[in-house]
Amino acid sequence: MRIDKYLKVSRLIKRRTLASEACDQGRVKINGKTAKPSNEVKVGDTIEIQFGNSNVKVEVASISETVSKSDAKGMYIEKGD
Repeated sequence: MRIDKYLKVSRLIKRRTLASEACDQGRVKINGKTAKPSNEVKVGDTIEIQFGNSNVKVEVASISETVSKSDAKGMYIEKGD
């Protein structure tokens, strides 16, 4: 699944356009490498997102095309640094 779509479906970022912009601005990394919106993510990848002064680091636990809001958090595992 594309990273911009994954960020939207998992609700880490609310809109796909914002997820795409974050990737274009270099604020999203997959396994330590700067991500383009079209990069693919798979289970086990580590995603780092820079939101202003804070960073969010998660591990991809599952991938699904559609997920209910209540199940979205199950798509990733938050990692403390």
